[in-house]
Amino acid sequence: MTEARRVPVFVQTEPGTPEQAVSGTQGHVPRMRPGSVRRTTSIDMTWSDSGNPLDMKQHLRGRARDVLVPSDLGADPTILGESEVDATASFDRVIESIAVTPAREGIEGLVGAKGGSQLRGAIDEVLPGERAAGTPLHLLLDDLAGCTLIAGFVWTRFMPELVREHSPQGEAHRNRMEGVCIGFAPGSSSLSVDRNTLGDYTQVVTSLVHPEEPHGWHDFPESPEMSMRRARRIDVWVEGHTIQVDSSFQDSSGDPEYGRVAVHEYGLVATANRATGELTSVVADPRVLPFLECPGAIDNITRLVGLPIQELRSAVPELLGRTNGCTHLNDALRALAEVPILAEQLG
Repeated sequence: MTEARRVPVFVQTEPGTPEQAVSGTQGHVPRMRPGSVRRTTSIDMTWSDSGNPLDMKQHLRGRARDVLVPSDLGADPTILGESEVDATASFDRVIESIAVTPAREGIEGLVGAKGGSQLRGAIDEVLPGERAAGTPLHLLLDDLAGCTLIAGFVWTRFMPELVREHSPQGEAHRNRMEGVCIGFAPGSSSLSVDRNTLGDYTQVVTSLVHPEEPHGWHDFPESPEMSMRRARRIDVWVEGHTIQVDSSFQDSSGDPEYGRVAVHEYGLVATANRATGELTSVVADPRVLPFLECPGAIDNITRLVGLPIQELRSAVPELLGRTNGCTHLNDALRALAEVPILAEQLG
């Protein structure tokens, strides 16, 4: 039987109040802007049922697409590039198999790498130049590092008793997590011994696809109800000498009671100087996050202003690491490093 859970509708609140200062899910994404480039990516995560939870395999299916939206409203968008990833990983996040489309020589070199920084380092070794080229494939591969970590969240929806049995508990676990990000800062609610009484800060969501623009996303793969999905959208256009960016990010899970719920969601808007590539502004909108302290990470992101936007993949972890940042916001910021490459497609 499914346990009752709190699924609140968030409202914006002042810091220090009992509720999170978050604005709630965006719903479907905005329609594509004429004269822009849109990059969309998604990774769907499912689990094999082996009978033994510790033997379960993660299956990760990723898709990515870049499209050029013409200024002429009567013209169709042009697909600039598409990529797919099909990978499996062990319970402890080690890549066991991987295939990509279009094919890349040496991709099997990622087998044996563990999700996280080790996997990201392996990507640079196995596919030198992929990151610098800013390809849709690189963003998919980079996201495997985090997706192997969040994939198990869906168990809290369908198998809460399994989570209680196998989730690490106690002071040792809290000490291990303390300080990894702002959500686990010393003294935060996530580290409380009464964490299970804090409520469930997921939120019911609907499709990201705009009902009047179904081609605004690539096709999502068919997935069972018990699945997770990470989805990203990055819209880029130019006004005068300024690159404009509007992006969004969402981690969502199937839910037997509510259909689909989000556990992480951010919006980001940014600008950059087209001639120099310098980031001139960035604003984050926290929409759905798991702990009360998580939205505090947005206060630090102005540290990035003035840096070359193409250097964000290295600058973000350096300037916004650990309790200075939020893991998921940092990933959204790092993904902006390819914005100048996308802007080049506008001519």
